[in-house]
Amino acid sequence: MCQKVWGKNILTTKKETIWEGFPETYQAQGLQRLWRAHSDAVNNALVARWRPAEKMDTLLKTDLFDEAVSDGLSPLLNSLAGRVFYMDLSLEVHEMAKHRYCSLQTIGADVRHLPFPNSTFDGIVSNSTLDHFESPDEILTSLKELYRVLRPGGQMILTLDNPTNPIILLRNGLPFRLLYRMKIVPYYIGVTLGPCPLQHLLKEVGFKVLEVDAIMHCPRVLAVAMARWAEKHTSLRTQRSFLRLLMAFEGLSRLPTRFLTGYFVAVKVTKF
Repeated sequence: MCQKVWGKNILTTKKETIWEGFPETYQAQGLQRLWRAHSDAVNNALVARWRPAEKMDTLLKTDLFDEAVSDGLSPLLNSLAGRVFYMDLSLEVHEMAKHRYCSLQTIGADVRHLPFPNSTFDGIVSNSTLDHFESPDEILTSLKELYRVLRPGGQMILTLDNPTNPIILLRNGLPFRLLYRMKIVPYYIGVTLGPCPLQHLLKEVGFKVLEVDAIMHCPRVLAVAMARWAEKHTSLRTQRSFLRLLMAFEGLSRLPTRFLTGYFVAVKVTKF
């Protein structure tokens, strides 16, 4: 179907319309302030570690999810480039993010059909955007579009759900409708790629892979439950200690088993 969003035609599927009800669903479950703070900390640490040495002119972030529900990555990203563009398919997610950060430069767009000229951006940050599609072909299409709009010599940081993690493998094997009705996930969980298939696809598109890692190593189900309890029943000092404990799990990324414990596979690539 073709949906009109902010005066722009965007191709959508029935599953993608779930994002239109996402804000109400997510807020009804609670915004999970403490857990989102940890998620932001992990993503910000990754970007800070893999950031280019010099400040960029233009940077693209391929979604507004983080900025809609938490502090997100925008404070860091805005310090890395002169102009940062944030895009999202959902009008409601866009409005939530703009309510928090009214000065963000945002655009309604689909990563499979980017409305930018070739070689527009010096850098791209795409964290868990491409793992909400129904087929690997859509991931390939998106990577081709990201390659097209990245300038030669530019860098991209990309994360996807990690299917080599047994918990992610189990979750992705369960029917989405069941997970959605049980309120286990508030949005569509799509296909994803492990570290080896992802690297192969990136090289096929034309990217050069510079770094590969796994992030978010704490036991997520338990950590989210504990974070919800801590928000209601503990002091801010205890909550800060809890967040430090969760970040300590990121040390598991130094072990050979990192792709078994990490919930996301992370890659840094460049365009020749």
